[in-house]
Amino acid sequence: MATTPLRFAVHVAAPIPCVDWVNKVNEGCTWSPISCTLVYSETEAVLVDTPITIEQTKDLIAWIERVAPNRKLSYIYITHGHADHFLGLSQLLQRFPDAVPLATKATIAHIEQQIEEEYFTNTWEAFFPGGQIYKPITKPQPMPDSNDFRLQGRWLFQAVEVGHSDTYDSTILWVPDLKLAVCGDVVYGDVHQMLLEANTKSKREEWIRAVEQVEALDPVYVVAGHKKAEESDGAWHLTYTKKYLLDWGALLRNSPKDPEELYTGMIKLYPNRLNRMPLLWGAGAAFQVPEQARF
Repeated sequence: MATTPLRFAVHVAAPIPCVDWVNKVNEGCTWSPISCTLVYSETEAVLVDTPITIEQTKDLIAWIERVAPNRKLSYIYITHGHADHFLGLSQLLQRFPDAVPLATKATIAHIEQQIEEEYFTNTWEAFFPGGQIYKPITKPQPMPDSNDFRLQGRWLFQAVEVGHSDTYDSTILWVPDLKLAVCGDVVYGDVHQMLLEANTKSKREEWIRAVEQVEALDPVYVVAGHKKAEESDGAWHLTYTKKYLLDWGALLRNSPKDPEELYTGMIKLYPNRLNRMPLLWGAGAAFQVPEQARF
């Protein structure tokens, strides 16, 4: 009898309204779409990342049950510490109580910073007010020192620590049997990249090196952490993520006078990329560091 292979599918939580408290805009803003990847065999499954709100997570649970019915959800892996990738954990574990939530030790330290009460209230509940976020919040368990686990004792899943991307201590999850790289925010689809934290030349260069670590794995499939739902999961996302960073740096070297000029220049280069809110954050952050650090 032939051995049945692993499969994967990607659920993209659609953009939802949010309050852009960073720029004091209460209406008309949306959060970027969020990719949640399910890798599954005939009997078990692994989920990578979650969305934010109660309603988004209900939709994800319904999708899992539809795409991979009657599977045991064995693991939920979180790629990095930004809360928009782990806030659905509590609901998921209510529905799938046997699932083991996992992250690297560095990601867990970042998560602890994100859910510190004052920060969480002033940041994530400010973005999504009115009880949209499920509480209490669940933290993942630390990965073993090997940074890997096996589904059904057979298929290998490897957490690859890549350093700074759109935030520090980022990882991707590598599934060798599928040549699949589930990249969190190391890789973006046709969505504006968030450079709020990557606001210096050295951090952008580290992000490019992170993408090149993924390239070195020679993946066939690459899942971007934020992408349009209709986008396929191709390795070209690696090239375009790097190009966006290089174009950002080139614009800065041409010495725009203020964040608005940088913002406008990137929109001219990328008029069709989704969700301009993080672009505005990044443009502002670029002018909050000394000029010699920008480019």
